[in-house]
Amino acid sequence: MFFDGWMALARIVILGTLAYVALVLLLRVTGKRTLSKLNAFDLIVTVALGSTLATVLLSKDVSLSEGVTALALLIGLQWILTWLSVRSRRVSDWVKAEPSLLYHEGRFLRDAMRRERVTEDELRAAVRMHGFGRMEQAVAVILETDGSLDVIGPPGDRPWTALANVQGSEARALREAPPGDEGP
Repeated sequence: MFFDGWMALARIVILGTLAYVALVLLLRVTGKRTLSKLNAFDLIVTVALGSTLATVLLSKDVSLSEGVTALALLIGLQWILTWLSVRSRRVSDWVKAEPSLLYHEGRFLRDAMRRERVTEDELRAAVRMHGFGRMEQAVAVILETDGSLDVIGPPGDRPWTALANVQGSEARALREAPPGDEGP
């Protein structure tokens, strides 16, 4: 089956255009945070939106109004969850993982790496991608909540207050500021 007729193609073009416009409008109304990649829930919503849009486009059993309702439901649930997580520490802790320290001052933190399922090679690649030629040039490698690896370069002024919420006891010395010092 390579071609089912022009009507099927016209249906996809018309429904696709309308569904796309509806999705863009819904995303504009709910703001940038809806499609961010800050945590696993954000990824789930992004994948679900793509899957729903594809279903609207390709399934004759799903009407445009049903598809737009499904898109609005997903976006609405994401909006509610992010609204709640901004206002409730308990919801925020439930939704978001903490970043994890995986490498610190020349040492691979093997327990953290094993827990997060990250290899030395992946850490080395992250260090290279951040422009360092030697592991020793990286002071810390952190697995962020969105799954990306961030590298902190040579020490400047300490304390580094950006490490305030990073899991790992090795980060404590870097993140603790003397009273009254807000850090860089």
